[in-house]
Amino acid sequence: MTSVPRTADTTALLQELRRRWATTVAAARAGRKSAVPPDAPAPDAGPYADNLLARWSEPQRRYHTVEHLAAVLQRIDELAGHADDLPVVQLAAWFHDAVYRPDRSENEERSAALAERALPELGIGAARTAEVARLVRLTTTHDPAPDDPDGEVLCDADLAVLGGPPDAYAAYAAAVRAEYGFVPDPDFTAGRAAVLRQLLALPRLFRTPQGYDRFEHLARRNLTTELDLLGAG
Repeated sequence: MTSVPRTADTTALLQELRRRWATTVAAARAGRKSAVPPDAPAPDAGPYADNLLARWSEPQRRYHTVEHLAAVLQRIDELAGHADDLPVVQLAAWFHDAVYRPDRSENEERSAALAERALPELGIGAARTAEVARLVRLTTTHDPAPDDPDGEVLCDADLAVLGGPPDAYAAYAAAVRAEYGFVPDPDFTAGRAAVLRQLLALPRLFRTPQGYDRFEHLARRNLTTELDLLGAG
């Protein structure tokens, strides 16, 4: 698996992400939902972190990178009080774009399937594994049910980039366009406009109270501005 060249900053970020992964896996193994017998040695989580981080570092990525993963995990930290099972939400963040090919439409499904294979090997119980996979699949629509706090946290964290300052949003939009550099401009404009309209049609982009208060207004303004710039408003 080929990865992008590493800088000192990237190396430090990867080290921090490995630390976070180990902490999250340990928390997800704990308690009655664990698949590891109390007297059994836990599988080494390190190789799984290395595999996931290699995936997140693939050269076709311009936005869906380790920086995006780190940003989503940071937002989950900020919204943690709303979550029902925080380690599950954190694991779902790790897997939600683990399989990412911009020329394919089944990325979420393949990412969920990867979680379903990897997590039992790591000693994560069946219930938590199934919940991680469900949350990963939910990022296809970013439309969690009202009684789904973990889905709300994951989706809000993933969409938080939409509610950033205009310059940060412009950088995000440019990175998305770069990922789809193989798509001719007219086709990209049509496809991107459809995505923006789908998001704007949601009654709420952000479902947690904190996410809504912090990001909703600016996100809608950013989306509408991009739609106008595409000439599709």
